[in-house]
Amino acid sequence: MAQIEIVMPKMGESIMEATIIKWSKQVGETVEMDETLLEIATDKVDSEVPSPVRGTVAKLLFEADAVVQIGATIALIATEGEELMPSPALQNSGTKQEATKTLVREHIPTPQKVALVAEKRAKPNTSKRFYSPLVKNIAQKENIAIEDLEKVIGTGKNGRVTKKDMLNYVVKRKNGTAATPSISVGTMSNTAPNTTKKSIATSVNGATEIIEMSRTRRLIAEHMVHSKQTSAHVTSFIEIDVTNLVNWRNKVKEPFKAKHKENITFTPIFMEAVVKAIQDFPLINASVDGNNILIKKEINLGMATALPSGNLIVPVIKNADNLSLVGLTKQVNGLAEKARNNKLQPENIQDGTFTITNLGTFGNTMGTPIINQPQVAILATGAIKKKPAVLETVHGDVIAIRQMMFLSLSYDHRVVDGMLGGSMLRRIGDYLEQFDGERGI
Repeated sequence: MAQIEIVMPKMGESIMEATIIKWSKQVGETVEMDETLLEIATDKVDSEVPSPVRGTVAKLLFEADAVVQIGATIALIATEGEELMPSPALQNSGTKQEATKTLVREHIPTPQKVALVAEKRAKPNTSKRFYSPLVKNIAQKENIAIEDLEKVIGTGKNGRVTKKDMLNYVVKRKNGTAATPSISVGTMSNTAPNTTKKSIATSVNGATEIIEMSRTRRLIAEHMVHSKQTSAHVTSFIEIDVTNLVNWRNKVKEPFKAKHKENITFTPIFMEAVVKAIQDFPLINASVDGNNILIKKEINLGMATALPSGNLIVPVIKNADNLSLVGLTKQVNGLAEKARNNKLQPENIQDGTFTITNLGTFGNTMGTPIINQPQVAILATGAIKKKPAVLETVHGDVIAIRQMMFLSLSYDHRVVDGMLGGSMLRRIGDYLEQFDGERGI
């Protein structure tokens, strides 16, 4: 009865754009409700986007490999009763099947044309260059005038200015090293060839293997560099005694699995302590928006997860403060399984407020994790090792073999001072050291 607009879904609080990997349905094809319409990718996850309605694909507004802003309309689906009108050229040509294949496709604008149409509707623009909504948003936030924007050298396709180009320009401008390009603005139009020379890595003697970064690895690299450029990173460390915790897990491991059908790892136990500490220090559960600090009421814990491919992803456990240890265990195991099988959905990686990364999985004793933007803190848990430690007893100090581990907390010093960051880390350690070795399952 109508044409439904399909928009690029929100993939996370810090995600502003996504790349279309491929369309699973083409113009003229029928799509069922919840059937996969397309596959998209961000720096965090590759995901399938299901159709919210049943109908026929009327228009695809972007081609594969296009980078699209979150919230932008990407397709139109005609619901039952809505007729698709073929172009006049198809009225007397071929079979109905042939007409359906080319239906509307010839009128599909490229991503740049769609953006330009929207830009012209908003306000006149005399620039000959194409700027994506993300680029224009960065320019607006950084107070970059159009004449200065024209000077930014674009390294994208056909000289397109990318997010990386903008971030590099902002850094250079702050350092006073931003330079005017030697090429004229006219050569950087949407139809002009890319005049930026790209260096090609070569191995002269054959002793070096050259591997091009995958799309996901490039996006992760960009995300990590952006975090370092955004937040003033400080990392604090403590060493704690988790003997009671380890002994309890060893004791209940089999009974726990028999009762709850789940393997209990250390991760949900760490998460339980983090939740309690966040409740004690709610200012750590925040993000930064300009000069404003946004204190989050929900405690959504992200868990950094290494994939078999070597890439990293951060599934999120929503409202972790409402879950028991059993509930946290089921969430941790379920999300880890989805991550390994590439089954995570957009909602599985959205809205995290605090992140935990377990370095002990790889046998590392400690580390300095990079903050997962736009959060303000991330906890790293090291490997648990048996070590001699001094114990205070009623009969005096003794040396005993204990299960020891390091915790490290990286925090954004723009809004988290040493007292808050250090107190938060110490409180997490206290909860883990005071773990009740007699608790039930």
